[in-house]
Amino acid sequence: MTTVSHGKPVSLVTGANRGIGLEAVSRLIGAGHLVYLAARDAQRGHGIAEGSGARFVQLDVTSDESVRLAAGIVESEAGQLDVLINNAAISGPLRNVHDFLGSDMVEILSTNVAGYVRVIHFFLPLLERSSDPRIINVSSGLGSFGLAHDGRRSESRAPSPLYAAAKSAINMLTVRYAQLLPGMRINCADPGMTATDLSGGRGHSVKDGTDAIISFALGGPDTPTGAFRDRYGDLPW
Repeated sequence: MTTVSHGKPVSLVTGANRGIGLEAVSRLIGAGHLVYLAARDAQRGHGIAEGSGARFVQLDVTSDESVRLAAGIVESEAGQLDVLINNAAISGPLRNVHDFLGSDMVEILSTNVAGYVRVIHFFLPLLERSSDPRIINVSSGLGSFGLAHDGRRSESRAPSPLYAAAKSAINMLTVRYAQLLPGMRINCADPGMTATDLSGGRGHSVKDGTDAIISFALGGPDTPTGAFRDRYGDLPW
């Protein structure tokens, strides 16, 4: 992969000022990429980007205008995009099943699903300028129907139906985008239970949580498209 103006692959990671997103930024920089750290909070994002060697771009995945402006900045500075990692997400409320509201689902879908579509839409022209464009959608085993029906797996007992449904939607979006854009490698990665703010600090390290993401981003010519994997390999849909 080459870029128009820098001679380095160009990557952008959403929701990247902490946790899995920030670790993905760090690993991509270590691999020689020019990386855009994208997040809503400009003050926090600028400081973290400077410390990590990334470039900050303000991006709110729930806003067309914000994503359009961010894409314009990347276009003017880098000329193209080689790797897009859709990571920004919210967990949504955890309540008694009787108390979930339609508005709760709308809020989660707005960020976790529509946000991914919005980012892909505005950055697709830049990805199409790359010789090896890749999109990695950060999903979850909670979105797997196969794991939800496997009593041996913790995913079958997770009390988060709205979040899980949103991740199932991401899985289907990934498969369909991969079919419709055969010139790109478009995959979804499951970080697993990773110790971040989203998980309340429970789970394995952020390095372990980004293994599948980085494998899709940096893999060689045998990297698939339309796949769903965690750090151990393929997952059931």
